[in-house]
Amino acid sequence: MKQVIRKGLRDIIVDEVPDPIPIPHHVVVQPVCSLISSGTETASIHQDGVLTEVAGNPSHLRTVWNVMKNVGPLATLSEVRAKLSTDYAVLGYSGAGVIVAAHETVRDLSVGDPVAYGGEGTGHGERILTGRHLVARIPEGVAFDEAAFTTLGSIAMNAVRIATISVGDVVAVIGQGLVGQLIAQLVRVQGGVAVAVDLKQDRIDLARRVGADHAMLGGEGLRESIAAITNGRGVDCAIIAAAAKSSAPARQALEICRDRGRIVVVGAVALEFPWNDMYMKEIQLLMARAYGPGSYDPAYERGGQDYPAAYVRWTENRNMEEFLRLLARRRADVRPLITHRFALDEAPRAYDTILNPASGSLGVVLEYPDTPVARGTRPPRPVTVIPVTAVPKQEGQVGIALIGAGNLAKWAHLPALKKLPRVSLRAIYSASGARGKSYAKRFGASYCASDLAEVLADASVDAVCIASRNQEHAAQAEAALRAGKHVFVEKPMALTEDECRRLLEAVERSGKFLAVGFNRRFAPCYVDLKKALARRGGPVVICARVNSPGISGSYWMADPAIGGAILGEACHFVDLFRWLLDSEITSVSAYSLPTDSKEPIGQNNMAASFRMADGSVANLTYCTVGSRTSGGERVEVFAPGIAASTEDFKTFTLSGATRSRRSSWWAEKGYLAQFDDFTEAIAAGRSPQVTVRDGAVATLACLRMLDSARDLTPRDVIFRDISPV
Repeated sequence: MKQVIRKGLRDIIVDEVPDPIPIPHHVVVQPVCSLISSGTETASIHQDGVLTEVAGNPSHLRTVWNVMKNVGPLATLSEVRAKLSTDYAVLGYSGAGVIVAAHETVRDLSVGDPVAYGGEGTGHGERILTGRHLVARIPEGVAFDEAAFTTLGSIAMNAVRIATISVGDVVAVIGQGLVGQLIAQLVRVQGGVAVAVDLKQDRIDLARRVGADHAMLGGEGLRESIAAITNGRGVDCAIIAAAAKSSAPARQALEICRDRGRIVVVGAVALEFPWNDMYMKEIQLLMARAYGPGSYDPAYERGGQDYPAAYVRWTENRNMEEFLRLLARRRADVRPLITHRFALDEAPRAYDTILNPASGSLGVVLEYPDTPVARGTRPPRPVTVIPVTAVPKQEGQVGIALIGAGNLAKWAHLPALKKLPRVSLRAIYSASGARGKSYAKRFGASYCASDLAEVLADASVDAVCIASRNQEHAAQAEAALRAGKHVFVEKPMALTEDECRRLLEAVERSGKFLAVGFNRRFAPCYVDLKKALARRGGPVVICARVNSPGISGSYWMADPAIGGAILGEACHFVDLFRWLLDSEITSVSAYSLPTDSKEPIGQNNMAASFRMADGSVANLTYCTVGSRTSGGERVEVFAPGIAASTEDFKTFTLSGATRSRRSSWWAEKGYLAQFDDFTEAIAAGRSPQVTVRDGAVATLACLRMLDSARDLTPRDVIFRDISPV
């Protein structure tokens, strides 16, 4: 399918990417029209160049430096170059069309149903994958180009609801872009007196034509104009729908508000208010977040979990439905807001128009060429494979497909695989066709795909590298083994004992290898540590301290329901203990922070002691509450006559009969050696250094650690608990 892409930071192109296929709680929509949201979408297009952007936001330099400390200058330079010139990003999040496919979990919509759709990253393309709660049926009498405004309409509606407007309230809407125009209309629907404010005369004139009670230019004189229509009181509420890097809109909102008035912020503006003025007026400051309740909640938007109407009357989906109802009743009218129309192939010209101040553009609609699929008809078969380089696999090479195009794959896996001459990168699989195409072009894959079954059926693929989200690892690994592929799977291999058992059985039946991404076994500092311990004269004490403040808040890795920090990350150190000592874990005792608060997540902050079969003791402190400026991980080992330590993959220190120290400016994490071992094992027909058993034991030990912390009792770690029957 064709999709509008931002290539690098400034170029807009239309490229062919794989069609999406339905996933649970999602539908696929064939758009008829989509709306370019000029404010949000153009904010990421840097026409003035990167240096200007960095000068305006120096935090970018700090980000680059922090990344460089972890991956080194060459990898950072490569990533920056790609970000600036070649990486793909999807633009757009508002449109309308018909459903062409729905997952079986979606039972109230059918192929052919006309719907408006939204959702971050849905984009402008010939097929759109979006969650059930981000689509709403289009009622009779509403055209597709009107329905394409629904996402922006629901943003405007949420702002009006946050403002709690009563009949007769005077409401100033500062900024008369698309969202501001819609807010002004909805203020009148709510019974308020709408005062449209903007710096552009044509926007003011348009607002007046579509029904604003008053329309006036911002800047000097606004306060006097507001006083004239409010008998000197000021407005009851000011809604800021402008986008500005300065605090001028915020200060003007404060200036025109009455005592104990309200300011509602919708647009991206600097919020700097004189404290004394805010205090003396006792102003309420409110934020309106996107479409309404449910926005940015993955359980709602992607997981299909609705909020009960009795408790949350207006969710983002119900706001979408209500805006469509207002369009059908002609209580809201978006037709005068459409200033330009372009065919999908003309998308670059459409963005040039928006970025040109002289064009006078406001509502810019993209129109799609295909006739919508009608009810009762069979939609065309999706095209889920797009050739990219079509480079054939050479004799003796190992054909590898990457499953899951995330950041770890981009920073670690693909650069390592690209360096190995025995590897032929066959495919990139991603549910996001644009991201898959971007990665395939950048790293030289033969093709990209949005259907995993197509990849697993490819005879040129000998092995898969699974780098998807934790909860997908086990099922994808099992499917690949059943398809006769070797598997490299990122940690954690599995999240439950049953998943471990199924993978052990699948490896045994298939005769294929499964390796797990415990890269510390291959990192130079940890290799040195293991060599030092080979000379130990008895049991040892290991202390590992890990600080991961990034795994917190709404980041998916923090969610204990899908592994959290312990199953997802602490498994590294459980495996490290076993490998360093060549000894099994026999039991664990653990304590966590309290689990009755939302943040910090107690289960992700834990102190645990492991008893090893050789009499050694290993202690793990894993936390997400530390400072981002402190070290990430430190491992210390104390054995008879030996003390050794490593920190952040950069330093190794040994004290004993001899003293030694090695250090590096940049972290050396062992990814290249890890993949060299995996692919050499396939070529030589031997087992890789990290096996399915290692993955199963790490998961089992972490599960027992969580059990121990939950009921405050020691737990045995017995591998036969998950051995195949």
